[in-house]
Parts: sequence; C-alpha cells; structure tokens
Amino acid sequence: MKKDFYEMTCILNPVLDEEKFSEIVAHVNKLIEDNGGEIVEVDEWGVKKLAYEIENKSTGYYVNLYFHAPGSSIEVIERNMRIHDDIMRYLTLKYDAKMLRHFELRQKGEIPTIFEEETEETTDED
Repeated sequence: MKKDFYEMTCILNPVLDEEKFSEIVAHVNKLIEDNGGEIVEVDEWGVKKLAYEIENKSTGYYVNLYFHAPGSSIEVIERNMRIHDDIMRYLTLKYDAKMLRHFELRQKGEIPTIFEEETEETTDED
C-alpha cells in the first residue's frame, strides 16, 4: 500500500503537566503506528500564544509530527483525535513532492538561501 508523507500540528490543552503532554504525544504516535504509519520526527514547540482564544484559553501546547502513512489511515487518526478532550485543535497536511524535497533538505541542513540578507553599513558622519 502506498504511503504518503504528512505533517500534523496539534494544539494541546496548556494547563496539563509535562507528563500528561508526553502521554498525549505518545498516544498520537501510537495511533499513527497502529494505522500503518511510520513516525519520522516529533517536534514539540511547547506553550505558545494562540491567535484567538480556544475554549477560553489564550495559549496552547504545540506539537508537530512528521510521518509516512496510507491515506486511508488519516480519517481514523483524526477521528480519534477529535474525541480526545485534551487535544484542542489539529491540522494534517499531505506533502507534495516540492514540500517533501524542502523537508528533506531541512533535515540535512542544506536549505538554499533564496534571498541574501541585507547588512546595514554604518558610517561615522558625526
């Protein structure tokens, strides 16, 4: 079965403790693996300010997951996340070839510089 590459961003309830965050991330990882997926990377950003309040909360604990999975498994994973009380929001993106190439270059640390950074030259005219 063909496996596509996905990025999933989850926002967890920020009032939980570190142990509970780890449990939820492990739960989501297990959901992905139980449905034929393979985790590539888990990137926990920590507590960040939200653009707008969700459930009367102005912050959330952000987690980014990168994984390979069959397309049919995404519906099952998202359904399980939707009913989890401590997962406030989630978003799953399917990578196309260009996005996947950028991810692989980022992994290797070889992202090309498109625009040169402008440096300000200071002159002493005092």
